[in-house]
Amino acid sequence: MSNTTPINFKLTEEQQMIQKLARDFARNEIAPVAEHYDKTHEYPWPVVKKAQELGLTVMNIPEEYGGLGLSLFDECLVLEELAWGCSGMSTAIGVNGLAMLPVLIAGSPAQKEEYCTRMAEGQLAAYCLTEPEAGSDVAGIRTTARRQGDHYILNGNKMFITGATVANFYTVFAYTDREKRYNGMSCFVVDRDWEGVSVGKPFDKMGQHASDTAEVVFDNVKVPVSHRLGEEGQGFMIAMQVFDRSRPTVAAGAVGVAQRALDEARNYARERHAMGRPIWQHQAIGHMIADMAMEVEAARLLVWKSAWAVDAGERNTTAAAFAKAYAADAAMRICTNAVQVFGGYGYMAEYPVEKLMRDAKIFQIYEGTSQIQRNIVVRELFRGG
Repeated sequence: MSNTTPINFKLTEEQQMIQKLARDFARNEIAPVAEHYDKTHEYPWPVVKKAQELGLTVMNIPEEYGGLGLSLFDECLVLEELAWGCSGMSTAIGVNGLAMLPVLIAGSPAQKEEYCTRMAEGQLAAYCLTEPEAGSDVAGIRTTARRQGDHYILNGNKMFITGATVANFYTVFAYTDREKRYNGMSCFVVDRDWEGVSVGKPFDKMGQHASDTAEVVFDNVKVPVSHRLGEEGQGFMIAMQVFDRSRPTVAAGAVGVAQRALDEARNYARERHAMGRPIWQHQAIGHMIADMAMEVEAARLLVWKSAWAVDAGERNTTAAAFAKAYAADAAMRICTNAVQVFGGYGYMAEYPVEKLMRDAKIFQIYEGTSQIQRNIVVRELFRGG
């Protein structure tokens, strides 16, 4: 019987350094201006520029192209810390990694060279999958790319696209053969300045105001065949592989928001007195905060496992669904309870938990709703009898 320990929850020195870098950035650069960008809805260019200087917009891009070359696990460590500062700004920074995933998964060496280098040089990107009538149902998209010689004619509307207004290029999913359904979808890289590409005004959202979200329209856009990622018909599988890698990072962001809500509630419960003692000493409040802490820890461990599986070369579909659904739902509960701990003050915009509660809701919706994650879990549990 071996005496070696197969599992280790202690971060390496390098991971601790990466985590500290992100933590310092969140506390020094993001948190102090979070209220400003929440109220103004401005895109946080100064923060994004500083993030670019540190390589935080190119975390998953290999070092050979100028990126940090981080593992998915390390990326999750960073995004949790950034979301602690503000999940809107964290999303504005992290969405570039999402947009690059199709390139990293299916791109040719030449495509990786071009687009990874462009990102490393300061360009931004956005991921275009969701449509007005196709969100959770990926196969329901209506955007088409019709082959004409050495190019495609791209037509369609993409909805709720994060980073749309600032992106220099997009990774776009479209049907090249609608009759084949899942096997008829393909993926392309489309430049923002091509004729026929237009972007709407940012939507007025409930939360995450520092992250822009808009509609992108493709009207008879000529896309060279050289800008197709992978072969025709591989788009759906590319999208599914993206989800397995993106859901852990989104879940990490939810953990960051939940941790911030826990921290704010705990600090307030120390300072606020009722009936002659700090409110944390009243069991109704103390137990609520204890539950919050347990859920944060459980969500974090699910995120770690789902990311670790990808880095280990294992299939993580179920683990990613576990992490995404649990972390998102936990973040919403924890933020709601944090507002409750603050009482009437928690409902006021001058206190941070009001913003956290608004920001948390989207985690239950994007990258697959919490209900869709449960559908995935059921499918995987009963796959193959």
